[in-house]
Amino acid sequence: MTTTETLTGERADLLEALQQHRWFLMFTAQGLSDEQAASTPTASALSVGGLIKHVTSVEANWIKFIEEGTSAMEADPGSEAYDSHEANFRMAEGETLEKLLTRYKEVAAHTDELITTVDMDLSHALPSAPWFPEGKTWSARRVFAHIVAETSQHAGHADIIRETIDGQKTMG
Repeated sequence: MTTTETLTGERADLLEALQQHRWFLMFTAQGLSDEQAASTPTASALSVGGLIKHVTSVEANWIKFIEEGTSAMEADPGSEAYDSHEANFRMAEGETLEKLLTRYKEVAAHTDELITTVDMDLSHALPSAPWFPEGKTWSARRVFAHIVAETSQHAGHADIIRETIDGQKTMG
């Protein structure tokens, strides 16, 4: 694992923020059974395991965007990738929390390494999608900031779900 001890400036800041929010997300999963991790005990359809699966996928896709460009994130309507967005929030039959966490740690290690080496000004056009402004580009720096925000947001969701399951809170 890359540490902030070897980095300075924005790279250290991005890495520290991302590692902190990943920790919050993974903390919500500690001690849960696969059934608990897949459960949806709130009004939302979200689960702790599903959120970990989703954040892993999002992070991996954005890293592909940095490394490969716009085409790495484009999915054709009707394709499996396009249709699987909702399934990306749920633990599928046979998926385990342990496997989801292992995959998350693998993706995180790759991202952490990229933070230490990539040109932060490397930019690509965002893919055409209703949620992206037309003609906008994002730098690697902007993508990393987005990954931090995405991870943080979903760590909060997971914390609420975990508190509903058994009262455990990440903080407080």
